[in-house]
Amino acid sequence: MIQPANPLRGEASIELGGKCFVLRPSFEALIAAEEELGSLFAIIDRAAQGSLKISEIAGIVWHCLPPQDRPQRAAIGEAVLNLGMVEAAKPLRAIFTQVLKGRQ
Repeated sequence: MIQPANPLRGEASIELGGKCFVLRPSFEALIAAEEELGSLFAIIDRAAQGSLKISEIAGIVWHCLPPQDRPQRAAIGEAVLNLGMVEAAKPLRAIFTQVLKGRQ
């Protein structure tokens, strides 16, 4: 059983393909996302401007899923499309808040 998301740790839940997942934005996950997608600060800036790319949403979601519970990357992209970009971006707010403000 997956433990519920802990917002105090910047975690968020997302439903993908009918299954609930917890996004755990560990330092390692965020570094991996940044290496692939570029600066998280720039991504957050684009998100604030409404210019977030679907590949960025899928990439951040994929990197923040625990590796033992991570579906194939293509399945994440498809699930994000099915969910819709607006809905899929909602759990990223918790991650972006943690990146900008730190854990409080």
